[in-house]
Parts: sequence; C-alpha cells; structure tokens
Amino acid sequence: MIKLQGKTVFSGIAIGRISVFKDPDIAVKREHVDDTEKEWKRVTDAKAEAINELGALYDIAMEQVGESGAEVFSVHQMMLEDEDFSDSIKNIIETEKVNAEYAVATTADNFAEMFASMDDDYMKARAADIKDISNRLLKILCGVKRSGVSDNEPSIIAADDLSPSETVRMDKSKVLAFVTRHGSSNSHTAILARTMNIPALIGVDFDDDAVDGKTGIVDGSEGVIYIDPSEELLETYRKKQEELLRQREMLKALKGKPTETKSGRKLNLYANIGGVSDVAYVLQNDAEGIGLFRSEFLYLSKEDYPSEEEQFKVYKTVLQNMAGKKVIIRTLDIGADKQIDYFKLDHEENPAMGFRAIRICLERPEVFKTQLRALFRAGLYGTAAIMYPMITSVEEIREIKSIVEEVKAELTAQNIPFNPDIEQGIMIETPAAVMISDLLAKEVDFFSIGTNDLTQYTLAIDRQNSKLDRFYNPHHEAVLRMIELVVKNAHKEGIWAGICGELGADTTLTERFVNMGVDELSVSPTFVLPIREKIRAME
Repeated sequence: MIKLQGKTVFSGIAIGRISVFKDPDIAVKREHVDDTEKEWKRVTDAKAEAINELGALYDIAMEQVGESGAEVFSVHQMMLEDEDFSDSIKNIIETEKVNAEYAVATTADNFAEMFASMDDDYMKARAADIKDISNRLLKILCGVKRSGVSDNEPSIIAADDLSPSETVRMDKSKVLAFVTRHGSSNSHTAILARTMNIPALIGVDFDDDAVDGKTGIVDGSEGVIYIDPSEELLETYRKKQEELLRQREMLKALKGKPTETKSGRKLNLYANIGGVSDVAYVLQNDAEGIGLFRSEFLYLSKEDYPSEEEQFKVYKTVLQNMAGKKVIIRTLDIGADKQIDYFKLDHEENPAMGFRAIRICLERPEVFKTQLRALFRAGLYGTAAIMYPMITSVEEIREIKSIVEEVKAELTAQNIPFNPDIEQGIMIETPAAVMISDLLAKEVDFFSIGTNDLTQYTLAIDRQNSKLDRFYNPHHEAVLRMIELVVKNAHKEGIWAGICGELGADTTLTERFVNMGVDELSVSPTFVLPIREKIRAME
C-alpha cells in the first residue's frame, strides 16, 4: 500500500479504480511560411471555432454548476479576443515568417511564464487559463480531437493538472474524485470541483504507471490518497463513507424546520450565490433567503457593461424565484482579485487595498446609477435588500444616499415603477468600519460582516498568498471580538447584524456566534443544513 499526501480542495471520501487522465500530446514544429496572411487567417478561424466551443461549454457548466462556475468560459472567450494575446501571435507569424501553431505555442509560453512569475496567487492561477485557451487553439489548428473520460466504470481521475474545460466536459457520473499533481486551490477547476461536490486533492506527487488502474481511496478531509489499500483499510473507509451518506440523509429531515435553538433563539440562515442558476441550490438546501448575491458576476461574464435592462431582468428573476424570501444584493464589488478588462482599471501594487468596490462606484456614478435603477425597479417583485461593500466612513454612506435619492427622483420623473422602501445596509469588512460601527449603525438598516476581508485587513495578511496560510487565522481573538463589537453596536441602534463570509459556515464557531447575538448567517448553500442541525442542538 502507498499513502500519498496532498492538499484538500474539497472534502469527502471516494473509493474506486484510479484512471490516469492524459491529454493528447501536441507536437509543435517551427516551420517557415511565405504566405503569412494565410497563417493569420488560420488563427482567426481557429479562434472563432474555439469561441463557439467555449460557448457550448458555458451552457453545459450553467446546467451543472450554475453561473458562478460557468463564468470561467466567458472569461476564456474574452482572453481569446485579447488584443495583446492576438497581436503577439500575429507579430511572430509576420516577423519570423513561421506557421500558426508555432506562433500560438510561443505566445502561450511567454504569457504563461509572465503570469506564473507574478507574486499574486490569483494572477499565478491565470497561467493555467492561458495554457487552456492556447491548447484549445492548437488542437483546432492541428486537427486533434477533444479528450474526455470515456471509461464505463466510475473512476478516481488522476492527472498532471486539469483545465476547467476538461473538468466540465467529463461525465460526472463517471468521476469519483479528482487528484492532480499541480493546480491551485484558487483555480477555476478547484471552484468547479467544490461546486459539484466532488472530492478533490492537489499537489499529490504520483507516478502514472504506479497508480493507473489500481484501487484507490481518496480522503478529502485528510488530504490523502491510498494506492492499493489493504482490505481492512477499505472496510474502514466503506464504513466512513456510509456514515457520511447517512448524515446527509439525516440532514434532509431538517428541511422545513426552523433555525432556532432549543430555548427558542431564532437565527436567519441564508445562502450566498453568484447568479440566477445558483437559486436552485438555495432552494434545494432549504435556505431561508439569500444573504449575499454577488452582482459582480453579472459584470464578469460580459464583454461590456451590462445594461440596466439586463440587470433588471436578472434581479427580477431571482426575486420571483425566491417567492417573497429576502434577497440581499451586494452592489458591484470588483477590484482586488476580480479584474474586468472593460473597466480599464490601472495596475496596482496592492489591489486589495486599492481602487475597488464602493470606491469605484462613487468615482464612476454613471455605472453605479445604472445598477441602482435596476435594483429599485426589481424591488417590486419580491423582498429585496441592497448591500454596499467596503464602507469605511459615514461620509461614504451619505454620498451613497445622495446618489440613491437622485436615482429615485429620475425614476419618478420618468414614470418608471419602482420600490422606494428597499432595505439598505452595508458590509463591515475593515477595522475602520468596526471601530465606528456605532456611528454607521445610525445611517443604515443592517450590517453584514464580511469575515474574509475583515480577517486579512485585521491581521495584515494577503489571503490570496498561499505562503501565509499558516499565519492566516480567522479564529484570531481580535477578529472574533470585532464581530461581537459590531453586533452590539448594531443592536444598540435597533438594526440587525449578520455574517456573510466563510467564517459563518464554521460550525466550531456557531455556538459563539449565537451567544454573541448574531442575527443572520449567510453561507454556501451546501452548508445550510449542517448549520441548522448545529443550532437546533444548542440549548
């Protein structure tokens, strides 16, 4: 038996045959050409075909994992049309008089190396995106057929790495788990694995011949894979797997039950989403509302600013589907690790501390007003609330209120129906907001604490930097005391306070949050029932 250690992307247990996934090797040779226009046309034709393929993958991903998981394919379409990427390919063809395949492969290597050398982990992960779109182009240029999982038997898929398109194209009924040598927990493939509830490990050093076709056990919780396990270990893990399934079935019995302690202390248990299709997961897991609708995914999936009408239709659809349950929509929160080309934001040395979220909205009021108009119009179709991110001062809130009044006046003057009484709140994500939360509470209807950013700003640790993982401690007493202070200051002013960061799903802290007086927890849909179980077991 061999035991190999890796890093957990998604927990769970998988037992089955290991199948090594290998993409066909593409041998690219440098060849002299005389007709450079013909070679460039081959590239543009291949790009058009690749964009069509990505559109089909987007549709598949929308069905399987929802909008937030599918947006990577829209991003890949935009990357294929990136001027710098295309100009580099064209320049190599024309100046070196070489074939299209060589120009694409050279550009891919150059761009991937550039991204991989960056300090930011998110940008490093984009090197995999460059390789993915370039391999797609090369396969089309070389006439290589697309790969996929064709085994009849469900398998643990082992690979050097997996691109998002390879992950989505696989028959999920044949995939027990993913195990890769490379990859990042911030990669799109990792996000897709988590969304699809497939156990996944990265950073596992294995030999293809030593594992292919062998029986394996993937323990996502411990981050290990066992090759050729003993019958005794297999039996142990079969029992663990049965227990996990039993627990999931028990959780289903909690659907429809109130989220309250034995003594009657009630909490609102909401879910976080990224788009319309994610509502299905919210309803499936019996969340009581949506505590964080990340509206930026509307912008990330577009090649230009989404119009008022486009946004209105999306917000309206979500509100209608939630049938009166509260939907809290966060206004545009880009910048930091979420960059959009058409916003033309300047490069920043420290984007997490830079031009992002509400700062962009206040500097570009025309973009902000378009979103606000759509939100207030959609508010007629359900119980909507608006939440403003990255607030650090009372002055910012008052500026927002002034813009909101302008929007309401414009809608009234144009005889456009809207809901003027939508609840409005802010995210508490910075130590500054915590320390003046008593003043901020006088200005808004609610607080939602974004623990991811609050932790990184409080501890002065970039949460995208994997080198700092051991120092990044969301359980730090300073963070927990800040949460408690915010809740107290909210209650003094008669408003409610919730948590919408990842810490809200940490069941080791649920009891402490309840004792603090937290009014609402908003988490990924799959965590709703486990947290309800935890709260209902409390006195």
